[in-house]
Amino acid sequence: MNKMPKITEAEWVVMKVFWKQSPLTANQVVEYLSDSGWNPKTIRTLIIRLQKKKALAFEKNGREYAYFPLMAEHECVRQEAHSLLSRAGTAALKPMLAAFLREQKLSEKDIEELKQILNQRGDS
Repeated sequence: MNKMPKITEAEWVVMKVFWKQSPLTANQVVEYLSDSGWNPKTIRTLIIRLQKKKALAFEKNGREYAYFPLMAEHECVRQEAHSLLSRAGTAALKPMLAAFLREQKLSEKDIEELKQILNQRGDS
């Protein structure tokens, strides 16, 4: 598993744009995040930081750079969860999971998938 670089909350917002659709130019990301209230320069800075951290790569097309993620969203989420658990300790897993389940709005499909995961874990 490739190691995901440590990224900030703001950088996660930008990464989510690329995971939805890529490759994208910086101008396209600025347009996509136009309702965020962020200055376009801030968004471009975040893209450059992510590229320097090797979370994004780019292809040059004429004078434009088309950026794309180097890791899939599910890989990054898994690594982020692992990092959180290693900091909090495995004893925190049950209370964290319970809090998440109580606070998040889950669809019936989500609930069924979670039940299947728990059932598989119980069988092993």
